[in-house]
Amino acid sequence: MARAPDNQTPPLALPGFEHFRRSWSNAHGKFAARIMPGEFYVTRNDEGVYTTLGSCISACIRDSVFGIGGMNHFMLPSSAASHGSSGNSKVSAADRYGNFAMEHLINEILRNGGQRRNLEVKIFGGGRIMENMTDVGQRNISFVREYLETEGMKISAEDVGDIFPRMVVYFPATGKVKVKRLRSLHNNTILSQEQSYIQTVEQQPVAGEVELF
Repeated sequence: MARAPDNQTPPLALPGFEHFRRSWSNAHGKFAARIMPGEFYVTRNDEGVYTTLGSCISACIRDSVFGIGGMNHFMLPSSAASHGSSGNSKVSAADRYGNFAMEHLINEILRNGGQRRNLEVKIFGGGRIMENMTDVGQRNISFVREYLETEGMKISAEDVGDIFPRMVVYFPATGKVKVKRLRSLHNNTILSQEQSYIQTVEQQPVAGEVELF
């Protein structure tokens, strides 16, 4: 990201998203908001949203008619990694965190004028960036696919799995996504970031009223 031209200022953010840092991108000629693990950003403006993903997932969702949309960045708590039964309470808790991540994004889009019948969905991430780790990324991919199927929402595009971390830049106004697969030298930084995030998530209670974002 770079310094904006003198005559350019960030577009007005939606209520609740004013605190996000938005920088000018010379490459795209637009402002873009950066989101971190556990965050999401929604906009009605012609601007980007970007993040870096390792094992985490980002869903990019927009109303394809009105151009209102955004991106989230989440991972299921790792406490469920060793439990395969959907009836297990820890799995149910993990699913709830994923549900929060998806519902917060979708509800905010609808609250700002989007319509459910117009929603377009693209998903990214879920890489297995460390060979000696359990495949947390695949669990995240499975969750988001199952969630969207249950909600009757089709995935129009995806770039998930494999062994690469990714930089993802999403433009809700047009639906365009730019994905850059990163070299392995970024893995330790991304892994450290995701581990810190998931430790915070696992320390949160799982009550329905919990606000994760």
